[in-house]
Amino acid sequence: MTDLSMQKRLAAEILGVGVSRIRIDPESWDEVESALRREDIKRLIKDGIIWVEPSRRNSRGRWKLLHAKRKRGHRRGPGRRKGAKGARQDEDMLWVYTIRKVRRYLKWLRDHEVIDRKTYRRLYLLAKGGVFRSLSDLKRHLTDMGIKVR
Repeated sequence: MTDLSMQKRLAAEILGVGVSRIRIDPESWDEVESALRREDIKRLIKDGIIWVEPSRRNSRGRWKLLHAKRKRGHRRGPGRRKGAKGARQDEDMLWVYTIRKVRRYLKWLRDHEVIDRKTYRRLYLLAKGGVFRSLSDLKRHLTDMGIKVR
């Protein structure tokens, strides 16, 4: 087998790619072997005897399959989890979302005169104290108080 390393190197420089991506037609090795100048290599590239192999990347096929499964809730069981509950979902932000929802609802009840200002203030302070774990918990409390909620 002939040594075409110089021709490959020249072709790589001309085409601006790495030497490993240069391919030469095995039928025309004699012709390529005689090409010693840049002009000769350029002519061979133009004729299609020397070409560039397309670059290869990591396959995303396996990732796509796993990602689709995870979106459906698979592969997220206790055996997969690392870190504490609070590390996976920030407890501070959970509190912020819950209290905002409860306060927004209390404000709505006050503005629509379902509850008076005094009841609003008392319930607001209870919410601040963490009495209601969720909006449904607040609604349950209101129902127990005899206030009609929707």
